[in-house]
Amino acid sequence: MQIIDGKKVAEQIKLEIAEEVKQMKEQGLKIPHLAAILVGHDGGSETYVAHKVKDCAEVGFKSTLVRFEDDVTETELLAAVQKLNNDSDVDGIIVQLPVPKHISEQKIIEAIDYRKDVDGFHPINVGRTVIGLPSYVSATPFGIVELLRRYKVETKGKNCVVIGRSNIVGRPMSILLSQKAQPGDCTVTVCHSATPDIASYTSKADIIIAALGKPGFLKASMVKEGAVIIDVGTTRVPAPETKSGFRLKGDVDYDEVAPKCSFITPVPGGVGPMTRVSLLQNTLLAAKKSFFK
Repeated sequence: MQIIDGKKVAEQIKLEIAEEVKQMKEQGLKIPHLAAILVGHDGGSETYVAHKVKDCAEVGFKSTLVRFEDDVTETELLAAVQKLNNDSDVDGIIVQLPVPKHISEQKIIEAIDYRKDVDGFHPINVGRTVIGLPSYVSATPFGIVELLRRYKVETKGKNCVVIGRSNIVGRPMSILLSQKAQPGDCTVTVCHSATPDIASYTSKADIIIAALGKPGFLKASMVKEGAVIIDVGTTRVPAPETKSGFRLKGDVDYDEVAPKCSFITPVPGGVGPMTRVSLLQNTLLAAKKSFFK
């Protein structure tokens, strides 16, 4: 069993990005600039955005954080997005989700200029991903594919089960792994809350992507020997013994499942760091006008 160390891979990619940014500076080229909009004071969102700002500084990017209180109107938020769309110095824009219930999440996503949509959520980027055109791929699936590539996990002809059908992870993951590519060329099954007897699918899978948000859902009895397990779950569970009072738990019962695997990602330290670094990769692509002029 080999642990897929997402933290280690993410650090290596950050070094690669930092070196490229250094060369861009030496050549007098534009420095990548990521802008983030944060609404309210959700603990998880605050932490995640703080990490993004720190990541930008580490690789030499410029970053801007635009903050609003929970009572911001949809009109005000849309105006802030438009202002960043029109700012030629800003290459990538993210609006940290979730936003308050009185604001349409989809309307905000579609308001972002697709050429600056480094989260990969805009319908144009999603559509281009579906048909295999160059696009900004949603950060978590992008990161997972990069892990599979760097660990040389064979995917061609493999039976892959994706548990979860969200637009952020499950669906784009199923599309990427079924495409004619490496990693890719999988036969993909998507399971979800309405799938009866999920174990009947996972027990035959060579690769399992667990992205349903239920801590410890995937048990050893649901996994065959030698399977590759990618755990996307990051649920906060109470842990009085820790300083924060909580700890992150994945969708996989790690202690039970790990001994049966050929590869497995831990939580934390697996997919999470790759999600963050994939955002940097997309921002670098945006700054270089890799896909869109």
